Formats: sequence, structure tokens, C-alpha cells
Amino acid sequence: MSDVITSCPSQCEESREKVAGHPHHPSTVNPCCYFPCLHKGVCVRFDLDKYECDCTRTGYYGRNCSIPEFWTRVREFLRPSPTFYHYILTRFKWFWDIINETFIRDTIVKLVLTVRSNLIPSPPTYNSAYGYISWEAYANVSYFTRVLPPVPDDCPTPMGTKGKLQLPDAASLVETFLKRQQFIPDPQGTNLMFSFFAQHFTHQFFKTYGRMGRGFIKGFGHGVDLSHVYGDTLERQYTLRLFKDGKMKYQIINGDMYPPTVADAPIHMIYPTSVPKEKMFAMGQEVFGLLPGLMMYATIWLREHNRVCDVLVKEHPTWDDEQLFQTTRLILIGETIKIIIEDYVQHLSGYFLKLKFDPELLFGVQFQYRNRIAVEFNQLYHWHPLMPDSFIILGQEYDYSNFLYNSSILTDYGVEALVESFTKQISGKIGGGRNLHPRLLHIATGVIEESRKLRLQSFNEYRKRFSLKAYTSFQDFTGETEVASQLESLYGDIDALEFYPGLLLEKTHPNSIFGESMIEIGAPFSLKGLMGNPICSPEYWKPSTFGGETGFNIVKTASIKKLVCLNVKKCPNVAFHVPESTEENDIFSDAKTSDEL
Repeated sequence: MSDVITSCPSQCEESREKVAGHPHHPSTVNPCCYFPCLHKGVCVRFDLDKYECDCTRTGYYGRNCSIPEFWTRVREFLRPSPTFYHYILTRFKWFWDIINETFIRDTIVKLVLTVRSNLIPSPPTYNSAYGYISWEAYANVSYFTRVLPPVPDDCPTPMGTKGKLQLPDAASLVETFLKRQQFIPDPQGTNLMFSFFAQHFTHQFFKTYGRMGRGFIKGFGHGVDLSHVYGDTLERQYTLRLFKDGKMKYQIINGDMYPPTVADAPIHMIYPTSVPKEKMFAMGQEVFGLLPGLMMYATIWLREHNRVCDVLVKEHPTWDDEQLFQTTRLILIGETIKIIIEDYVQHLSGYFLKLKFDPELLFGVQFQYRNRIAVEFNQLYHWHPLMPDSFIILGQEYDYSNFLYNSSILTDYGVEALVESFTKQISGKIGGGRNLHPRLLHIATGVIEESRKLRLQSFNEYRKRFSLKAYTSFQDFTGETEVASQLESLYGDIDALEFYPGLLLEKTHPNSIFGESMIEIGAPFSLKGLMGNPICSPEYWKPSTFGGETGFNIVKTASIKKLVCLNVKKCPNVAFHVPESTEENDIFSDAKTSDEL
């Protein structure tokens, strides 16, 4: 190797020695396989064995972007660790109760939004076809973007130069480390109301288009556009619309509004052939017939759309159907973002600081109102450990075989009963491993196999990209010995641990649903996607966009409780966390384990 390579950090020397011991390593290793460029520096290869690190605007300089500039030293000295500020934000409730009533709250929320969002490159940089800056990577929105380029395809090992020549079998990995032995409830009290909201919400932008190959997204929506309500094509939208007063098609069952059947709105939906056509709901997302919880949310948003249309018709009797529909859609997009930040993210964070959806907080800072969904965000958001062993509705237990594709559960019980029951039933803990229901193992296996085809960089490389310290050992990573030893025997090196297994197996924060990396990597994607929505821009964020002050106030006062209670006859108990003590939870704790199903 040239003297250029020998000047990279000490870990490169160590990995070179290991690579040289492999029987099939190339005579000249691509120097970028060592990931020598630190602190977001970009590795550019010259000749066969030479490289340069582009350290522009990283705050560092030197051959490997390892030497901090003066102000970088100051910032790093003053910057608290993620563990420290998580500790502060999740304790001292009396202190945060005071802060939440002052202007300081706005200052802190603004800081959180800008610091988190700035971690996501905008405009996007790479995709699965281009591991370098290119116009195609920017302009071709049919791809998921990505934060880190792929591992070069000529590296000696799947993770670059670290670890073994072959990664462990994905199915065996999932079976050993992720399969549930006994249900582990979330210590934060997350419930099924949250779990189904997460599934419903994310299906508007996590739409892998397998027919085109890995790394492609179906449709062109890269954010909160409510395509899961209205459809991801104009043809699907038109088929679902009533074309009267801006409303969507619906049917009435037992005096309540539900989505139309596929007979009344002939769109493609995924149902088994055993489901009668009169039981097939037509909804914006083709997979929502899978779970009654997804159908429940589709019903709630349908009712909300038509309810808001009625409000706008009274306010604007001269408006035509198209303007009523389009304005209502903008209002529901605003409601969604408000609920996500102030109810959903607030619960997940565990913070005593009250988060706030106020786009005006960012009007005075540089911010781009465009978002692209990254493949890393798509991978990260596979939170299937949330799903329980069975589902309890008004004391009646349903296993997976009786719950899946069963629209009768929604229509027979009604929205109120499902909301009440899902609010009371606790979800599973996501982080820490060994909490994935056996029926869902194939999903995790698919995620890992997809990450390998897309050549995602290692878990530690992503930690470094998001300003976290790389783990030095598997024991440091897991916080215990047994699993750490097993992982080391499979991967050989902590720097070879894969992204998704790393997120799910990382030691969790005390009394938390998952570990540090899920929070620190996931939050920037989430907040950039939410606040980067066009409705949050100065051009859009004003009353006229939403049909006047009445529509604007619908957005600014939205909550998960209001969303449900304005669209049912009797307001049920509704939240994203379980109450302190519930009869359903008592029943649930005695329910069958996964081994008995």
C-alpha cells in the first residue's frame, strides 16, 4: 500500500493486517474501503491505492479530516453528550413545567429542530446507484436517497475491510437475536393506538418498489402528502373521490361512515381471495386491508376529511369541488404534522420539555422546504417488535389468524371500541432484541437482506455520521456478555456489525423503548421530513392556504384526541400510551405467549 494509506487512522493499519490474512483479498485494496475520512469527510479515490479526503465545511482538516479547527474545538468542548441531554430532558419534571410556560421553551424547541434537521443532507447526495455526487442522484426521485454512500463493491469484506468475508445468515440472525421468547412490554407504556398510527402514517412514504429493484420508491411522494389516504396516483385519487363538496366516497354501516367497498371504488387492494368483495374496503394504501388497526385509522381520516369539507362548504359556498378537496387535503396534512410532533414524537421522546409544532420558529434560519426519503430511514423504521402476541378488543382475544384481513372486527365493534381497546393494550419494547413475534420474523430477515443488496455501511459508521461515538466492543454495545460473545463470533469485529441489527440490539436507555442510536439517527430524519413540508414554509403557512382562520385553527389545535373524538358519537379513552391500570392490560398479561399460538 502507498504511504497515503499508511497515514490514515490507526484502525486502518489494524484492518489492513486482517485483510492481508484473507485468502481472497485483492492485491490492492480500494483505500476508501477503510473509511479513512472522519467527521463527514468525503473519500475520493485516485489511481489504485491513493485517496484524498475532502474536508470542506466539516470543521476539521488534515489528511483524514481528523484535526479540529479552533471553533470546532470550542463547540465540541461545550456540546453535551446525547446521554447527558437525554437524562436532563427526561427528568426534573418540576423544572420543565416551569420552562414550558416561558419563552425559553420556543428557544429550546427551535434549537432542537435546527440541530436535528441539519444532520440530514439537503439537497440529497447519494442513492443506491450513485455513491458519489451526481445530478441523477439529486433529480431522480424514483430512488430512495441515502445519507452514506454504499460500501464500495470492490472491498475485501462486506463491511469494507473489517469483519469476516461472509456475513452471518440473515434468517439465523433474526431467529437467534430477534425472535420473541416471551413478550417484553414497552417500559414507556406505548400502546397499540400508537403502533397502528406508526404503521398507518409511515406507509405514505415508505413504499419500496420491488419491481424496479432495491432502492426504488413507488410514486413520487417523499414526505407527508397523505397519499395513504388519497392514493399515490391521480387515477387512484379520482376513483376514491365523490366529486361533490370536495368529499371522498364512503358507505354507511350501522349508522356510521366507513371507506367504500372495492365494488364502489374499483382500485387495486391486497386481500386474500377468501375475503368477500363486500368486506374489501377501498383505501388510499393498497395494504391497509391487512389489519383492523390500519382500517380504523383509514376510517378516522376519511371521516375527518369529509367533516372538514362540511366546515369549508359553510365558510366558502362559492368554492367548487376541486378547491374544497385540495384545501381540505392541506388542512389534514397540517393536522397530521401537528399530531406527529406534539403527540407521537412527544410520547416517544419521553421528554418533559413540551415539543411544539410552530413553523414560524424556523422562518429566521436557513431551511430547505423539500424532503427526500432515505433508505436508512426506511430501514430504521421497521418497528415490528411493537406488535403483541394477540389482540384484545373489549375483553375478546384474537390471535393473528383471526385478526388479519378481518374487516368485520372494525364494523362489528365500531371505531370507538377499537380506539378504547387499542389505547389500553400495551405494545412491545422495540430495542434490546428478542421481542419480535414469530409470525413477523420474515420481515426482519427481508430488511437485513435488503441492506446487504444496498451495501449499507456498518452500524458504527452511521453512529459516527450522526455525531455519536463508535462502540469499541460488542460488550460496550450490548451492555452484557452472552449476546456480545455470540455477535462477536458471527461478525468478528464491532465495526462490521450491520445497521439494522445494531439498531434493534443496542442496549436501551433506562425505562426506554429503544437505545441511543434509534433516537439520535431517527429523530433528524423525522423532524427534517416534517418541518421540510411545503405547508411549513413562509409562502404556505398563513390562513389563506387553509381557507381562512377557521381552517388554520383546525391545523393549529389538532391532537390525536380531537381527531378521534370529532369523528365518533361518543368520545373514548384515546392516547398513545396506556393508562396507569386497565382491565385489558390485566387480561393481556395473562394472554397466550407466542409459543402457544
